[in-house]
Amino acid sequence: MLFNSLTFVVFFAVVVSAYWTMRSWEARKNLLLVASYLFYGAWNPPFAALLFATTALDFYLGRKMGKEKRPDARKVWLVVSVAVNLSMLGFFKYGNFLLENFQWVLARGGIMYKPPHLDVFLPIGISFYTFHSLSYTLDIYRGVMQPTRSLRDFTLAVSFFPQLVAGPIVRAGDFLPQLDAPPKPQKGRFLWGLLLMTLGLFEKVVLADTMLSGSADRVFGHAGPLVAIDSWLGVMAFAGQIFFDFAGYSICAIGAALCLGFHLKDNFRFPYAAVGFSDFWRRWHISLSTFLRDYLYIPLGGNRRGAARAMINLIIVMFIGGLWHGAAWTFVVWGLLHGSYLAIERLLKVFVKPGAWLESFGLQLLISAVTYAAVCFAWVFFRASDFNVATRLLTGMFGGHANGEAILSTREMLQVAIVTACMLAAHWALRETSIEVAVARLPRWAVTCAWAFMAGAIILTQGNSNAFIYFQF
Repeated sequence: MLFNSLTFVVFFAVVVSAYWTMRSWEARKNLLLVASYLFYGAWNPPFAALLFATTALDFYLGRKMGKEKRPDARKVWLVVSVAVNLSMLGFFKYGNFLLENFQWVLARGGIMYKPPHLDVFLPIGISFYTFHSLSYTLDIYRGVMQPTRSLRDFTLAVSFFPQLVAGPIVRAGDFLPQLDAPPKPQKGRFLWGLLLMTLGLFEKVVLADTMLSGSADRVFGHAGPLVAIDSWLGVMAFAGQIFFDFAGYSICAIGAALCLGFHLKDNFRFPYAAVGFSDFWRRWHISLSTFLRDYLYIPLGGNRRGAARAMINLIIVMFIGGLWHGAAWTFVVWGLLHGSYLAIERLLKVFVKPGAWLESFGLQLLISAVTYAAVCFAWVFFRASDFNVATRLLTGMFGGHANGEAILSTREMLQVAIVTACMLAAHWALRETSIEVAVARLPRWAVTCAWAFMAGAIILTQGNSNAFIYFQF
């Protein structure tokens, strides 16, 4: 069930109406749980059982850890939780990938082996709900939260439908306390939630799907050499597309949760205005970057063991982050590129002492432009279907094709350039604030006009109800 579909509009209207009509808080939580499993089961009903099995296991292991006082025994229960969750993720998402690479290694040694193809479907959102559930046992082990007594509440925390299939990654410790008492209906909060949902759909349907995806698909799908300007514009189109697509989903999820009285944390903070790569990851997919920081980077030692070890830890974390996105070496290269960016930036900070000159607007703008260009360079590997496509496109970006073709029309080129320029300008204008603060500063008539414009544009451009890009992860 897609946010950008009439089915979801009807589903959400029915759920919200019934939810606020009920007086019993227990009944409302039961409604949300049933609605969440209906929402997920609409894609593939059997996978709802897998979702519940993962949730129930971590609930049980969390209770065992909560009762256990011996550190070694607590560690055993944590290892079981991590092993089972990652095994399920590994089987469904990386099974064929691992078999193919095993076959390749054997072939290098002269052993011809044809592994069986695992004919399994990837459960939608498995990377997200695995982390939702895993955060619970990890936080209990770390001592930052106590296990809940309610299986129903924990199941709802993991499966809450606004954020279930594409994030933000919501930690049980942030969501479970919100289930203790019923939220009070607030007109302003409800309207703000609807406005955020409209904004998110506008970013997805109008900007990502209508304005940018066509140019990105043509460039990345072209089999021949391209001129530099078409190569760059195709990559920039994808950079805008993936931002508007993923940020659009996150904003919809936050808005839908607000309409139900729940608060989810921001997942994006104008990342293309980042000054440096560490700043970029403080602004892009924040729920994933903080998850990897807290549960992987810091346990590895973080930056507590010197600059060299910190650089290695960054590369390891981003390698895992790249692999999390998909079972392909192109995603690994994307992650390693970002790990290298972060490591080089940390190394430069060792030799370049901060001073007032770093605060100059001109220098920040220059560093931001370099950051954006490097991020676009890495996006090539994220979007390319294989290394041949990535190599051909990168060669075109740097003018390596003497007889490159120009495949984008003038309209497409202007469309990508204008949308990208407006996106970068908006990110820079809002980089030190938030959407809430920016909207609060506007007169009511301006907000109403903008809302009406976005709603009208969504209706006029609604087409094939394309799935969100991050559904595949």
